[in-house]
Amino acid sequence: MKIIMLGAPGAGKGTQAEKIAEKYQIPHISTGDIFRHNISEGTALGKKAEGYIDQGLLVPDELVVDLVVDRIHQPDCTKGYILDGFPRTIPQAQYLDKALKEMGTNVKWAIDVHVPDEEIIRRMSGRRACLNCGATYHIEHAAPEKEGVCDKCGEELVQREDDHPETVKKRLEVYHEQTQPLIAYYRDKGILKVIDGTMDLEDVFKCIVAFLGE
Repeated sequence: MKIIMLGAPGAGKGTQAEKIAEKYQIPHISTGDIFRHNISEGTALGKKAEGYIDQGLLVPDELVVDLVVDRIHQPDCTKGYILDGFPRTIPQAQYLDKALKEMGTNVKWAIDVHVPDEEIIRRMSGRRACLNCGATYHIEHAAPEKEGVCDKCGEELVQREDDHPETVKKRLEVYHEQTQPLIAYYRDKGILKVIDGTMDLEDVFKCIVAFLGE
């Protein structure tokens, strides 16, 4: 079961990826985790990546794919894996397809958790966080008992910079320009499955399980 998770920032694809990984006992893989692991372990690929990061440069697509392929060669990926946050662009997807083909394998499903922009802006701008203990809230779905105050430690809740409506809109613009074309790319390959991400979290998961199978 080899899966790529697609969806705009705030669509909930990361949450669904974690639930899929738990149910099917396959690793949930993000490029951020891969970078951190390889850099902390001082691997050859990690040192290459760190060289670009230290200069404030983007890690080249081919090196990112090399890091991903190295990760999916690990024993825990024998039954499959979920790639979350990668690929982000068509060139990355093409590099990945080439690398997997050389391994004699391919991606089984690309799952797009679709949520309209207006809903994403509403969701993300409603988030609040406690910088003291790390607790998170939402003014509509998971509000604190006292407005603006953390239930756990009593400190003030804040809206992170990433959750300001203007910031969310900019992130969505980047997503539509760079990542959304992947939806058509995987649809053309016949492996795309679009899920309505506006449903309740558990209902979204049920829809995913319905086509992946028990």
